[in-house]
Amino acid sequence: MCGIVAYVGTKIISIVTEGDESIKRISDHCIEIPESDELFTPLFASIPLQLLSYYIAILRNCNVDQPRNLAKSVTVE
Repeated sequence: MCGIVAYVGTKIISIVTEGDESIKRISDHCIEIPESDELFTPLFASIPLQLLSYYIAILRNCNVDQPRNLAKSVTVE
């Protein structure tokens, strides 16, 4: 994974459980979620991902209340 990052030259934002130091070393930014049962990890990870996508959309001046093609996907029968 480090070779791919060096080649592409992008920033890595990781979502890690508390105390996971190995991923923190290769990531540029880390978002920690509480350590829990493996069944609940996707649920806890989806919350910061939703907030991250919301704030990125705001920074890009995208209308977060009306995404493109929403009407087509909802009303097409």
